[in-house]
Amino acid sequence: MNENNYEKLTNSQYLLLYFFIYSFLGWLLETCYAIYELGHFTNRGFLYSPLCPIYGCGAIIILTFLNRYKNSSLKLFFTSAIVFSFFEYIVSYSLEAMFSTTWWDYSNEFFNLNGRISIFFSFVWGIIAILFIHNIHPFLEKKTKAIINKLPLLSINLVLKLLFMVATVDAFISAFHYLLKLR
Repeated sequence: MNENNYEKLTNSQYLLLYFFIYSFLGWLLETCYAIYELGHFTNRGFLYSPLCPIYGCGAIIILTFLNRYKNSSLKLFFTSAIVFSFFEYIVSYSLEAMFSTTWWDYSNEFFNLNGRISIFFSFVWGIIAILFIHNIHPFLEKKTKAIINKLPLLSINLVLKLLFMVATVDAFISAFHYLLKLR
């Protein structure tokens, strides 16, 4: 086996790989939170598959744009709180505009804006970004490298393409499902 498969992946392949990893972990987090809050399983995401793309996109935003602030936790915190609050607002607004459905509502939270974002969760996004950059991603990157370097490069490429195709089909089916509910 080639010991450098991880280094042979393109930047797009890295981002796609981490998008799927963090989308799944976000789905897991949301599912556990829903079980805790509601006492039963509920699929909290937009997709049928166990993915919450908003978390995958958030991870990619951090890795691509906010990583430059990793040496200044204060800058990372405030920039992340602002960027992710804006991102969360835009996603909430877009999903509601397209599908007339609300996936989250912070109306009962202190200092919220139209129930789409709140000061508490802005604070949480800032803390998560710091934990992500300094702890979560380095840990997962190390584990991912170890796994990737044990697999043939061809199979890694095949899995990434397959995941992309399945997620794309899932997105279309999910969007169609929500659009049918509007009728």
